[in-house]
Amino acid sequence: VQLQASGGGLVQAGKSLRLSCAASGSISSITTMGWYRQAPGKQRELVADITKSGSVNYADSVKGRFTSSRDSAKNTVDLQMNSLKPEDTAVYYCHADTVRVFGTIKLPGDDYWGKGTQVTVSS
Repeated sequence: VQLQASGGGLVQAGKSLRLSCAASGSISSITTMGWYRQAPGKQRELVADITKSGSVNYADSVKGRFTSSRDSAKNTVDLQMNSLKPEDTAVYYCHADTVRVFGTIKLPGDDYWGKGTQVTVSS
């Protein structure tokens, strides 16, 4: 699985940005897709993820401001970021979990990361 992210950039606080991620390769094995971020000196953290059935999970810090959507037909996942704050500044990474299927048995597969894209929010 390959993940190609786009979007990001420099914006002022209160503005919006949209990130997009397109998956290719063994896309049928993909289960959950989502976004993580890593700020300087901090650990990588979950921003939002979406299951194959469409259930979305958001970090508390972004609830009400960020919206993630997934198009399974196009194998894409987007992150609409509104009301951005300086503390949202980080490198954002697209992520995908996969599953391995052996007949009727399903086991967790590898997870994949896209190259990070920088989001910088100025005050």
